[in-house]
Amino acid sequence: MGPNPFKPTAGKMPPILIGRGNVIDAFGRGLANGAGAPERLMLITGQRGSGKTVLLTELGRLARKDGWDVISETASDGMVQRIVEGLRGTSPRVTRASIGPNASVGGASLSLGSIELSRPETPLTLRAAIESRLAKLPKGKGVLITIDEVQSASRDDLVAISTAVQHVIRDEDMNDLPDAQKHGIALAFAGLPISIDDLVNDDVLTFLRRCVRYDLGEVRIPDVKNAYISTVNDSGKTISEKDAQTAAEASSGFPFMIQLVGYYMWQSADVNESDVITAEHVSIGAADATYAFQDSVCAPAVRSLTAAQREFMLAMVPDLPEPSQVAHIAERCHKSTSWAGKYRASLIASNLIEPAGRGYVRISMPHLEEYLQARREA
Repeated sequence: MGPNPFKPTAGKMPPILIGRGNVIDAFGRGLANGAGAPERLMLITGQRGSGKTVLLTELGRLARKDGWDVISETASDGMVQRIVEGLRGTSPRVTRASIGPNASVGGASLSLGSIELSRPETPLTLRAAIESRLAKLPKGKGVLITIDEVQSASRDDLVAISTAVQHVIRDEDMNDLPDAQKHGIALAFAGLPISIDDLVNDDVLTFLRRCVRYDLGEVRIPDVKNAYISTVNDSGKTISEKDAQTAAEASSGFPFMIQLVGYYMWQSADVNESDVITAEHVSIGAADATYAFQDSVCAPAVRSLTAAQREFMLAMVPDLPEPSQVAHIAERCHKSTSWAGKYRASLIASNLIEPAGRGYVRISMPHLEEYLQARREA
């Protein structure tokens, strides 16, 4: 009996990437089609738990397999400098060491000295760093830079990256080589939908508008069911079609939840030393997965909201599980209809709620209803 094949840890490569084949195939075509292929510039959006980080990891794996170099970053202060250092393969080195006077501690003699670390000189620009790395690669190969949580990147960093990449692409276009032999540069960004929209609409960051965009939604339940059956069977246990269907429905087709349900139903069978995942194991696994999902996905999503957005969502709780009328939400919050309309739009853009008929909205994130009910009652 093998180890648990389901990997719900954030960013950990799962054994199944169901529902993401279109993005993976498009990226593969971009690498194969040579310089200028639009799929070499990708913008991936989705809510927390939708599998953005895992997908970036897979794109990086494919690029490495094809002979490309890969620089993977998560947006934060100093990102461009880290990319430059990654391209140069630089790290701190000892530039000077000195030995000072001796001191005695408990009868032992210690030599007190110092060392100084510095980084090798970095290129004047990110563009120079990219071109230097490309020059070392075989013809037709290139560099992929993946950036996760791009909504956290500084505007200056994104301007620097987009400017450098545009220049590199233009410089390669000026070569007389066939497209298949030119060095390539590929970018894959991933981030939250509403934040990505703000970046794309920035007049200075028009480069992002040329990226091929993929919005990650839920995976079809039949596909999840089939993936459960094949993954479980390939890993030393069995599960019936009926129980796999129940597990798939419990996941709501949400990628992180798919991994959580799989992980905990497998674990429940393991505890009982069973090589068959039964309906009871699925039930226990789904319950444990729900708690884990609320803690890992729902709680951070709610914490990231503004006070007004949280007030709007909590005002929906009395209507659950039915949709809420936007006018009633405004009344409960003692706010105007224009206030409610503003936050309705922002929460829809964040993929936390969705329209449910004229003047109505419903919560769209799996298990967020239960989380909000518990929060309101606390």
